[in-house]
Amino acid sequence: MMYDRSTDRHSFNSSATSTQSSQSRILIADDHDLIRETIASFLGMRGFDDVECVGTLDEAINSVESWGNFDMVLLDLDMPGMNGLDGLRRMVAICGDTPVAIISGTNKFDIVQSAIDAGARGFIPKTMPAKSISAAIGFMIAGEVFAPYHILQKAPESNEAFDLKPREKQVLSGLSEGLSNKEIALKLELHEVTVKLHVKTLSRKLNARNRTHAAMIARDHGLV
Repeated sequence: MMYDRSTDRHSFNSSATSTQSSQSRILIADDHDLIRETIASFLGMRGFDDVECVGTLDEAINSVESWGNFDMVLLDLDMPGMNGLDGLRRMVAICGDTPVAIISGTNKFDIVQSAIDAGARGFIPKTMPAKSISAAIGFMIAGEVFAPYHILQKAPESNEAFDLKPREKQVLSGLSEGLSNKEIALKLELHEVTVKLHVKTLSRKLNARNRTHAAMIARDHGLV
């Protein structure tokens, strides 16, 4: 999988994008009239003259099934019918080799990665400048996978790096709930001294200063 690292520097090949623009047909599906019309207008100014807009996933699917000759499909992540990434998977299955990308006001790393794992050719934040959006579309039509580099930089550390055992995760969950060692021991049917040992091990593995800090690290890294 290849991600573009040049987005924030706007260093796409403009001549290649221009050539693709004049030859490409784009479908934009977004339930907010202003947003989809604004994006369509931006794309028109950048040379994408054939842009169709719809407001729901069902309308988008109908357009693809009726015409079937789009070069790029953009889906709003939160519009009616999407049901999270289920709508993306439906569209990817229907489109075949035609690239499908997500457009969204959300820019969290885990959502971006999940969309790409589900078959999206890329992920375009609605906050991106118009020039960058059109360049990203040209990039994806050319066969590459696109995601803004500043989002990829937010990738969390792998949970596997902490090497937590099942029982340690249970104790960590208790810490995150604000339970005392005695309460955790009762909940897990352990001796209190055993819980104390687990807390000590957890603090070492997580590089935590204390139990409160361990709970904060657990939440930040999605360990509980």
